[in-house]
Amino acid sequence: MAAGLPTWIDHFPGNFMWSNATLVTKGMAPYGAVALGEIDKVCERLRGRQHEPHAWWEEWGALGERLEKAADAAETRGSLASAGNLFLRAGMYYFTAERFIVPGAKKREMGRKAIECQTKGILRRYPNVERVEVPYEGKALPALFMKVPGVTVRAPAMVAFDGLDNCKEMSVLFNGLEFAARGWHTLAIDGPGQGESLRLRDIKTRHDYEAAGTAAYEWIAARAEVDPKRVAVMGYSFGGYYAPRIVAFEKRYCACVAFGAMHWSMEAWVDGIRRAVRADAKTSAQSHFQVPWAFGARDLDAAVEMAKRFNLAGVAGRIECPLLVVHGENDRIVPLDSAKKLYEAAGSKRKHLKVFTAAEGAAEHCQVDNRQLGVDYIADWLRENAFGT
Repeated sequence: MAAGLPTWIDHFPGNFMWSNATLVTKGMAPYGAVALGEIDKVCERLRGRQHEPHAWWEEWGALGERLEKAADAAETRGSLASAGNLFLRAGMYYFTAERFIVPGAKKREMGRKAIECQTKGILRRYPNVERVEVPYEGKALPALFMKVPGVTVRAPAMVAFDGLDNCKEMSVLFNGLEFAARGWHTLAIDGPGQGESLRLRDIKTRHDYEAAGTAAYEWIAARAEVDPKRVAVMGYSFGGYYAPRIVAFEKRYCACVAFGAMHWSMEAWVDGIRRAVRADAKTSAQSHFQVPWAFGARDLDAAVEMAKRFNLAGVAGRIECPLLVVHGENDRIVPLDSAKKLYEAAGSKRKHLKVFTAAEGAAEHCQVDNRQLGVDYIADWLRENAFGT
């Protein structure tokens, strides 16, 4: 490829914020949640609009709106399967659009449309999925429970928490489909500060995430389809902090997966975002408002102070269950050193660090450049170290 032209991974050279967000969206293509041709057309229109503050959500939102109308028309015709495909893609594009909208009424409405369309698409395409509510401190956390079709005995299950920028509607696909094929149920849940819990219920994140982890365990362990002794927990991206924190205190989980380790020093990570957006916002993967919004902080200065409590030092040593840490060699959001520190500090007698290299692929953050490699590795590890099936 000629110098200066975009690559598949860095679609907008010199603009890491937009490139990373585009890559996250592209990463959903293997699961039918997006179409690469549709993405390419939007990005071509965006290429010359990178200095327009509303361009991102205008272009992605317009595509979502067009597909939502097509989905409604298909459903009116009785073409429910086709409507499901269209709804799912519309919802994913709405979710992409919402990413760079400042918190407020417009962001909430775009988030509502994303969740509504994604849910319609998933439930129409996958009848083995239930939308459920997990009781949590007098409230409830929304979740999607993907059951293994045709299984009549108690089976293993995975509880999957999101990261800072994804949602249960994404993780139920890139995790749940593979796990279901292997005979395991999946509870994809929007915990505090994630997905629908943040967008529509205003439930902020917290450093003591074991509160959400216990709520999720008790809900899924009570299901007649689930073997309560074979329930694992996984956190994706920012969830690479949440999941290890959960099992350090909630001992009923049989295994833990950090699908992308999170910064060993969350304070330093948030401070890095603060410095990046002040110098050149395009060099940061996150906007100036994403972390404060999830934390419930007034701005990045306040978020840096709050981040001091999000620390696995003194906590990782309490982890006893089998632990898998998966990371990419070329992770430009969370340095590989953080994954190594988590692995070294974990108290587990059975622990493993898998680093995907550029040569084998899946070397970006949370294997977004080839997520199937990461999910397959995780599933094989679970079979050998936790589920035994």
